[in-house]
Amino acid sequence: MQYNKKQLIIALTLPFQILFVHFFSQKPQWVEQYYSTGIYPYISNFFRFILGWIPFSFGDFLGFLLIFLFIKAIYQLIKNRFKNSILLLLKFITTLSIVYFCFYTFWGFNYFREPLAKNLGLQQSTYTTEQLVETTQQIVLELNKIHLQITNNDSVKVTVPYSQKEIYQLATNGYKNLAFIYPQLSYKNPSIKSSLVSLFQSYNGTAGYINPITGEAQINDMIPKTGYPSTTCHEMAHQIGWAAENDANFVGFLAAIKNDDLYFKYSGYRMAYNYCIGQIYRRDKKLASEIKKTVNIGIYKDYRDSYLHWKQFENPIEPYLKKGYNSYLKANNQSKGIKSYSYVVDLLIAYFKHQK
Repeated sequence: MQYNKKQLIIALTLPFQILFVHFFSQKPQWVEQYYSTGIYPYISNFFRFILGWIPFSFGDFLGFLLIFLFIKAIYQLIKNRFKNSILLLLKFITTLSIVYFCFYTFWGFNYFREPLAKNLGLQQSTYTTEQLVETTQQIVLELNKIHLQITNNDSVKVTVPYSQKEIYQLATNGYKNLAFIYPQLSYKNPSIKSSLVSLFQSYNGTAGYINPITGEAQINDMIPKTGYPSTTCHEMAHQIGWAAENDANFVGFLAAIKNDDLYFKYSGYRMAYNYCIGQIYRRDKKLASEIKKTVNIGIYKDYRDSYLHWKQFENPIEPYLKKGYNSYLKANNQSKGIKSYSYVVDLLIAYFKHQK
């Protein structure tokens, strides 16, 4: 049995890589200075530049290829009655070592950077119910106003007239406007794609994701159109280095409401209201019900449609997929896992307080 020396060396680097990542995960200032605002912008712009023009998701294609090769290796292993299993194991660990290296080098170290609030100069802290309600009411005012500007009727739901491709093109305008306020949130070289696995995403309950190897923003093209602009802006926030879900939610919200397009503004405030009212329900259901009455009827018709959309994809495997994703987030500096998405409320309250 003869080993490939190069594969052996690459495989043996994996434990050292893990230790290296763990060490830097405890050094957010170093990560911020040398990676997130140092080499990462060059890496991300490079990949978006060389892959952005490709009309399909190159990252999804690579994923299919890796899955095919893995299944082929398992088939060969069984067919040969587990002969050369050690060599196949070496190949697997070698591949894992390469993927691990690419994941953290090309994007993953952003999980360990300093918080977005510090970067934007926002005073993030534990908030009271009164502060939460006040912020939610401000969001409701904006949401109702934009809804009426679009529909001219508080009982009519919003229908987004754009195609997915048009939404991808319009999304960059919000980031251009946002860059005048926060230059560190500028976005160049768009690479936004409809996912090739949108059906799978629908069944596992996800609206989009960033491919950390290729830097492409992947959007589930089956999601309701009213949430499409904010989802696109969210994934673009991941592309510019905001890995934490609450941070990406907030940057996505800012990019959506700073867009000149009303449908983007609506989508941004719609998302923000959804997270805020959810937190109020956890604290005071009666109070949440009172606030809900102040929201235009047409907006809740929109929420109802979204609920029914996701309801049709419910399946017994989804909770296990979410548990896996929850564990992934916890392993990457998001101690609350999936719940970290709702932590955007802290940032929303700090933002609206800062705007006064």
